[in-house]
Amino acid sequence: MDARASRYQEVYARACRDPEGFWAEAAREIDWYESAKKVFDPNAGVYGRWFVGASCNTCFNAIDRHVQRGRGKQPALIYDSPMTGTKTTFTYEQLLDEVKTLAAILQDFGVVKGDRVILYMPAVPEALFGMLACARIGAIHSVVFGGFAPKELATRLNDCKPKLILSASCGLEPGRVVKYKPLLDDAINLAKEKPQAVLILQRPQETAELSQGRDHDWGALRAAAIKAKKSADCVPVAATDPLYILYTSGTTGIPKGVVRDNGGHLVALKWSMKNFYDIDPGEVWWSGSDVGWVVGHSYIVYAPLFHGCTTVLYEGKPVGTPDAGAFWRVCAEHKVAALFTAPTAFRAIKKEDPKGTLIKNYDLSKFRTLFLAGERADPPTVEWAEQVLKVPVIDHWWQTETGWCIAGNPVGLGALPVKHGSATVAMPGYEIDIVDDACKKLPRGTIGSIVVKLPLPPACLPTLWQQDGRMRESYLDEFPGYYKTADAGYIDDDGYIYVMSRTDDIINVAGHRLSTGGMEEVLAGHHDVAECAVLGIKDDLKGEVPCGFIVLKAGVNRPPSEIEAEIVALVREKVGPVASFKLAITVARLPKTRSGKILRGTIKKIADGDAWTMPATIDDPAILDEIKGALKGKGVGA
Repeated sequence: MDARASRYQEVYARACRDPEGFWAEAAREIDWYESAKKVFDPNAGVYGRWFVGASCNTCFNAIDRHVQRGRGKQPALIYDSPMTGTKTTFTYEQLLDEVKTLAAILQDFGVVKGDRVILYMPAVPEALFGMLACARIGAIHSVVFGGFAPKELATRLNDCKPKLILSASCGLEPGRVVKYKPLLDDAINLAKEKPQAVLILQRPQETAELSQGRDHDWGALRAAAIKAKKSADCVPVAATDPLYILYTSGTTGIPKGVVRDNGGHLVALKWSMKNFYDIDPGEVWWSGSDVGWVVGHSYIVYAPLFHGCTTVLYEGKPVGTPDAGAFWRVCAEHKVAALFTAPTAFRAIKKEDPKGTLIKNYDLSKFRTLFLAGERADPPTVEWAEQVLKVPVIDHWWQTETGWCIAGNPVGLGALPVKHGSATVAMPGYEIDIVDDACKKLPRGTIGSIVVKLPLPPACLPTLWQQDGRMRESYLDEFPGYYKTADAGYIDDDGYIYVMSRTDDIINVAGHRLSTGGMEEVLAGHHDVAECAVLGIKDDLKGEVPCGFIVLKAGVNRPPSEIEAEIVALVREKVGPVASFKLAITVARLPKTRSGKILRGTIKKIADGDAWTMPATIDDPAILDEIKGALKGKGVGA
């Protein structure tokens, strides 16, 4: 990993110096019906738009062109489900047939360019077929994680007004079947905006009852369409037309519909596969996420297919399906070249198999890089992964809003030296500054708000769905000339970016601004700790004081109180007395979203005795009662 061999500096400098030339060149990798009249138009949209005047089709670039150019027999999608014991492979030709058929079915229901279609699906191939079928006919898809609470789903129905919903009878979690149909029916009853029709994929584990008139059996429709030889062609759309809407939680409780366009998304994601991830067409790529999240959109479905790769869709967990060797089995069986997953997955594996013993059971000779993103990759977890896997472990940072990497270590351009705790450097198109509350640039090494100079590069959100005003208010107004990431961190003397926490997680202890991420790093460094979370809780004297929650590794037999005392001493030693860190609490597990993010905000509300509601994205609601009990045991919370 010799920085001298990296082309990063020259490539990044060129993107800063001549962004239009840089992205025009990247756009040559895409098949267009019409080329852009303007590569970037600063007068279009909220802050400008990319590839104005161009027309394209996302599905054509993901499937058709590969079939036309000789990849038809190559596997496009490998579905691996330890939940059902199923493994299925679809070639690019087979994928094209499935998508053409489903797109024709959507057209039979009157879905046309610009209509919205909601997908409420588990991690099954039909979820990908649905997204690509929408893209094929110019419909705008909005994927909502299967099993999402009815009230939350109803707000999305009201906001995007879908003509159609694609769903399944159930999702599968270890030890339980999650029935989707009752949740979906409740959501439709709650919503003002009702879909014209619902297509239900009946899974063997659960048969849903279909209502007369509105509900239709997906499998029966598919069989009839195949018999009738129905097929839909690609519909050209403007590069600036929306491809999808992906909702992210808003501070007001009303979700924000992040819009992704067609053209910029195609260009940036295709560029990223080789230049950032160093993956070649034909190689097997696995993103261990879910299609309900942005990582699933970008790196299960779209980018690998734009690039002509084989993408893996996994319906399982990092542990428990059946054990902490699950990821290594998938990598070995399918000859995965690179895996992209969340740090949380690795903390779970590390907790169950601290010595990495299970890795030795699998042939990982094809596996060469691990990429982590989704939340901060704490140095102890990165170091552990490096030691047990003996491959480069690359942390990178991006957001639902950007759709691809803001800062990372570009393996494809020649990897830079790794600094544990840093996401490395800004990617081409992103010019990053650290500023204070008055938007004044801060010196190197000083923690502040991380902001990105406008315009944002291709693939980043051009706006929020039908809410330009809210787009400005949420992201652009606070720091004029910049996009607000709402993350806090600093840049070191080498230009390396350290993303420490959300700006909401910077706590103010007696006037000192401290990063909870920095303290979490110390907690995670303790040899008995598998994972942790630090948050600020109310304190009458100091305003806020930090509280640390720790989950211990499997097989630790010491009293938790002993470990908690060591943790307090460790923070005092590494961060200093200024942190006022006096409270460490051992818990069996931490509450998380289904994508693995720790629900720090909810834990904080419980600790502060504030009113809170059950988060729609929570993986297991019972954990919050455990947290309440643990806090009560320490005399904290209501």
